Amino acid sequence: MLSRSLKMKNNKMVRANLLSVIMLMHAIVGLPYHVRGLSMSYYMMSCPFAEQIVKNSVNNALQADPTLAAGLIRMLFHDCFIEGCDASILLDSTKDNTAEKDSPANLSLRGYEIIDDAKDKIEKRCPGVVSCADIVAMAARDAVFWAGGPYYDMPKGRFDGKRSKIEDTRNLPSPFLNATQLIQTFGQRGFTPQDVVALSGAHTLGVARCSSFKARLTTTDSSLDSSFATTLSKTCSAGDNAEQPFDATRNDFDNAYFNALQRKSGVLFSDQTLFDTPRTRNLVNGYAFNQAKFFFDFQQAMRKMSNLDVKLASQGEVRQNCRRLN
Repeated sequence: MLSRSLKMKNNKMVRANLLSVIMLMHAIVGLPYHVRGLSMSYYMMSCPFAEQIVKNSVNNALQADPTLAAGLIRMLFHDCFIEGCDASILLDSTKDNTAEKDSPANLSLRGYEIIDDAKDKIEKRCPGVVSCADIVAMAARDAVFWAGGPYYDMPKGRFDGKRSKIEDTRNLPSPFLNATQLIQTFGQRGFTPQDVVALSGAHTLGVARCSSFKARLTTTDSSLDSSFATTLSKTCSAGDNAEQPFDATRNDFDNAYFNALQRKSGVLFSDQTLFDTPRTRNLVNGYAFNQAKFFFDFQQAMRKMSNLDVKLASQGEVRQNCRRLN
């Protein structure tokens, strides 16, 4: 009998091969789909292997370290929520400017080397054609699929922005926001309450650091299961940087996150508030009961996320190196 790890590896390979077929079908029969100047077939003539190169870079990295899937998804969110999806999160700081990536909110981001790898290989095939912003968006999508989540296509043609400033990161949602505040913050960017809950489901992957949830342990929190509070306290005994998985399947994209919220075992206050608030509780219950519904709504919300305030040719550039301006 195959071991569980071998079965999982085989399943990953099957899914990777399926993605290759899906991408090939899109390349052959896909019709242009324009969103604010973007197109599904944007690179069909100029760099037809771009998506395959990104997928290979992502798959190779995640096979070596599955925890990086959460990092790539989080990177897209932290990029798009500030200045739009323009790869501003990738720019390094200079002597004259402190960039977004050096903000305290971004210091735990991971996966930059995956973007660098894909960009380097693409530049050798199609120099000056594929933007870093598109690579970030494609990498997040491929990470979702690799981890067991839904595959979704998206239009390409984003250009890379020329601004990255640490002060802009103050607009990133805090892990201490309640559901009403989350809905308001995301609503300002065109997201519905359903989008908020679906996107929060990305926390089915990855971990949170103690510094982002320890405040819940110093006060009486009726929304926190007492035994889970003990678990969180043990985690924090190792310090502020100690990590707690969001759910029991930290490397699998599934609906276990929503099941945890039902058990009052959400790690962050901004997680658990989604179940404690009547306006969003039914959405949590729905996703906990129906994973397919969660997958469908998540992919719709991610498409919307990846199209936030994209830069077009007149507003940006295609960087030769994702870490610095041309």
